[in-house]
Amino acid sequence: MKKDMKEKEFLPLNEIKGGLDKVDAYDPFSWYEEMRKNSPVYYDKNTGVWNVFLYEDVKRILSEKETFSSHFSSSKFSIGKSLINQDPPKHTEVRSIVNRTFTPRVMKEWEPRIQAIANELLQRIDEKEQIDIYRDFAHPLPIIVISELLGVPSKYMDQFKHWSDVLVSSPKSSNKEDMNEFLTTRETAERELEEFFQTIIAEKRKNLSNDLISILIRAEEETLKISEKELVPFCNLLLVAGNETTTNLLTNAVFSILENKGFYNELRNDLSLVPSMVEESLRYRSPAQVLRRKVIQNTEIGGQQLRKGETVLVWIGSANRDENKFNDASMFDIHRKPNPHIAFGHGIHFCLGAPLARMEAIIGMTALIKKYSSISFPEGFTIDPIENSAVYGLKSLSVHVN
Repeated sequence: MKKDMKEKEFLPLNEIKGGLDKVDAYDPFSWYEEMRKNSPVYYDKNTGVWNVFLYEDVKRILSEKETFSSHFSSSKFSIGKSLINQDPPKHTEVRSIVNRTFTPRVMKEWEPRIQAIANELLQRIDEKEQIDIYRDFAHPLPIIVISELLGVPSKYMDQFKHWSDVLVSSPKSSNKEDMNEFLTTRETAERELEEFFQTIIAEKRKNLSNDLISILIRAEEETLKISEKELVPFCNLLLVAGNETTTNLLTNAVFSILENKGFYNELRNDLSLVPSMVEESLRYRSPAQVLRRKVIQNTEIGGQQLRKGETVLVWIGSANRDENKFNDASMFDIHRKPNPHIAFGHGIHFCLGAPLARMEAIIGMTALIKKYSSISFPEGFTIDPIENSAVYGLKSLSVHVN
């Protein structure tokens, strides 16, 4: 055991996967299948962490807060100090405050605005015969929505995206040069984002409204459940989580539809299938493929002994392709019901923004499908995957539209 890596905050995911090449960054599924069959609970000596691949094992780890913790004391970065890296009772207190913003009633109120944003984005590309789904639609839609929800100017959209990409990235490798380059870039982004939100928070203190940051400020001032030093990390988390997941959900959904002949026409002829298609996209190409937990009491999984203090990577992308849980797990099926995927996690850390992400994806995909009678890959299409990142998706997705 490499003791210095027990609580290592940043792990080069390509090294964990055995150095996958560029194409495999978007197609790790054969590796998942091999690991499920041969090493479903696997200790990687190079990184010093456990890797878990089966659905029931992954779900158990995400559920058992008494055995597996989200809190990593080594974290010095803001995301690591936010809700995603907290345990009860603090996690429970903070989440109860933010839950007010993600109720079904509040989400329903946002529906017309999200529809308007989607329509406006599609109008901007009205005359084009070839578009980039990522650049023209999947990237701007969720980042405009989360900006308005937070109450920050969406004119900083490109800067938000840069910061978000950095905050979910991982090192290219574990060698010293790559690690130092990664940490320098990360520290710069964290500092810039912290300064940005400190300015926004100071301005909002003078004029509170109904946006999410104002809700958090009121909680800090009235209930003391959120301290001032926790406000910035939480804003950082909401900005990142509010756009990365949905952007990749949208691009992954379009890609999955287009690689399965006939699905686009079927959806266009029956828009009631869009919600189940979104759920299948979440299962089939989960925007977050892996989560991290720390063992806080000795336990056994799959015949392996996991000891207190060790780190566990739970591969959601593998769990959602587990043949023991899903019939024809390797097939993209827009009619799949039931679909008990865990793309948004499970247990107390189930994604807070899941209702918003689902609504944005359903509205966005419906608007896209209604607008174009056909969408297809252009000649010579090549996959452009996100690499060295905790999120899974595409950096671009050029398509022909008609």
